[in-house]
Amino acid sequence: MIAISASHGRAEVSELVAINQIVNHLPVFADYDLDRIPRVANIVYDLFREEEGLDALLALIRVAVAEHMYETAYALACDVAAADGHLYQSELRLLEEIREELRLDRLHAAAIERGARARHMAG
Repeated sequence: MIAISASHGRAEVSELVAINQIVNHLPVFADYDLDRIPRVANIVYDLFREEEGLDALLALIRVAVAEHMYETAYALACDVAAADGHLYQSELRLLEEIREELRLDRLHAAAIERGARARHMAG
């Protein structure tokens, strides 16, 4: 989620709020230590500055996320990307990289993406 937020050079307030709400309310994060968020953010920012950082980040995602949670992780990344009402090219490219790294079926991914877009659509 942090990587998606940072992928276009700056974290939007709406994206940070979305991350905070997700971590505070979803059962998957029930035991998550909120103090880890700044440390994780620093790791992500450091990786984005390295030449092979994206590959390292994707490898970390693959290791950190249990296989049965791949679709959930992708859905949360999509929610963060859609939170500000604008999808940047860099966000779309990173979502594609994540989708490929997690080997998500394209049809399932499209459904997840459409759901995120619907949840964050302005009236």
